[in-house]
Amino acid sequence: MPRNFNHTTICTIEKVVDETPTVRTLVFSDEVMSNVLPGQFAMVWVPGINELPMSVMISDEKGKAAFTVRKHGPSSTGLFNLGVGEQIGVRGPYGNSFDLKHGKILLVGGGTGLVPLMRLLTFVEPSDDVTVLIGAKTKEEVFFEDLANKLLEKNPHKVIVTTDDGSYGEKGFVTDMVEKSVNQTTFDGIYTCGPEIMMHKTVQIANSKGMFVQASLERMMKCGVGICGSCCVGEDLVCKDGTIFSGDHLSSNKEFGYFYRNKAGILEKY
Repeated sequence: MPRNFNHTTICTIEKVVDETPTVRTLVFSDEVMSNVLPGQFAMVWVPGINELPMSVMISDEKGKAAFTVRKHGPSSTGLFNLGVGEQIGVRGPYGNSFDLKHGKILLVGGGTGLVPLMRLLTFVEPSDDVTVLIGAKTKEEVFFEDLANKLLEKNPHKVIVTTDDGSYGEKGFVTDMVEKSVNQTTFDGIYTCGPEIMMHKTVQIANSKGMFVQASLERMMKCGVGICGSCCVGEDLVCKDGTIFSGDHLSSNKEFGYFYRNKAGILEKY
């Protein structure tokens, strides 16, 4: 019987990987989630706490998927604190996916925004020349660098890490490296996910160069299916119209990069 994506499937956590002191990856078996497209997300129920949207992380084991979560608010901390043998509820996948161009590709990620970008790397062709830019605050918050290099071992590629404090890799914001990269190379496709200020700057830089760019947006999501409206950004619903939006589309959105909505739906400035 086909699975109803709007019904919650109970999954058991089989492995927990500590990525940094505040980031963990929880691995579980789910054939549907293991095959989602890059950019799609799931709604994850943490029993007794809340339900929250999560990008679906890849696994090197067939039939398995994962969620990479940063300990932050009550919901993400509740998910972060779960251990092997404990259960979560999963529904979806929801949303659209990245349109992968081929040739020279630039991926720009920060924090857990790297998750859909790692899945995107599994779709590149061996001839694609791929540059991955990873932004973090400090050395101890850098993760997925080794994984990106492993996924791209058959490709011409570069993985460049920037840290705000210069404790690892290049010192400065990852968007500084975006600007440097696009001034040196014409990319066929640019893809970004992470903090919205970072994505906004990346989209602006790409648009100024006339390069194809897509961003995966994150907003407060309560339903995931376009009913509650809590994830609106301008006229768009991130869960239903995204999460992937083109640079052309975002250039006319007056909220992207400037405002976000709190839990009450009130606009607040970044």
